[in-house]
Amino acid sequence: MRNKNRNVKPYDSNKDFKTMPVTVKGLSVEVRNDNVNDALRKFKKKVQEDGKLQQVKEREEYIKPSVARARAAAAARSRWLKKLSKDKETGI
Repeated sequence: MRNKNRNVKPYDSNKDFKTMPVTVKGLSVEVRNDNVNDALRKFKKKVQEDGKLQQVKEREEYIKPSVARARAAAAARSRWLKKLSKDKETGI
């Protein structure tokens, strides 16, 4: 079956497309004196500080915007109550 639209040019695979180089920020830890446990602990800390696991957990399922707003409001309320209880303890 032919293309009904004759103005469409066929794809030219020989065409040079300019592409940006892909750079990925990697996390690495050096293992010293065959101490893998310390290296693993340091790696886990780096991953947590970088927020990679949090990103993966957030992308596991879609969260509706209304649910996200409700969670943010609940987190703000708990932070506020925590601050109030600390202020009450110190007597401010």
